[in-house]
Amino acid sequence: MIRVLIADDHKIVRDGLRRILAATSDIEVVAEAASGDETLALVKANDYDVAMLDLSMPGLAGIALVKRLKAEKPKLRVLVLSMHGEHQYAARALKAGASGYLTKDSASEQLVGALRKIAAGGVHISDAAAASLVGSAQPAAHEGLSDREFEVLRLLVEGLGPTEIGEKLHLSVKTVSTHKTRILDKLKVGSTAELVRYALQHKLVD
Repeated sequence: MIRVLIADDHKIVRDGLRRILAATSDIEVVAEAASGDETLALVKANDYDVAMLDLSMPGLAGIALVKRLKAEKPKLRVLVLSMHGEHQYAARALKAGASGYLTKDSASEQLVGALRKIAAGGVHISDAAAASLVGSAQPAAHEGLSDREFEVLRLLVEGLGPTEIGEKLHLSVKTVSTHKTRILDKLKVGSTAELVRYALQHKLVD
């Protein structure tokens, strides 16, 4: 039996995932978490075969959460289930230790197949994401951003200010401003408006 932990801050999503997996005979949802901190606490206290994670949760989240979970339990398999397109996050998630990446608009059969594949030791990403991982000979400027800078970039583009970003990522406003300065510098853009244009051009936002 594949023991699964579902981590998503929306109860309706967790309920839907639980229902999909209840229809299988070999997968069992044994725990649920609504935040990154709750997910980490559960993983520290228990053993699961696969943790199914949303990237955008309150508290510890995103790529940082994947890294913490893998540091805590190296054998835990992580499947990222996100609303963000694969071209935005798949490569970073896999580098951080995830075994698979699936967008939330995937079919339920894909989800079940990905879970089984990951639990058996495999890796799951779409063919398109795999091709872009292999095929990008000339890396884009944003690939030089750290995971934290990438998170800040995403939130800036979503329209959040430094104070809101600081609250969401548990950072001081000064640290957020430093990250923003570095991001603008690395991407060679002069303002938030240009940053948004860059993000749209490189499909970093949905």
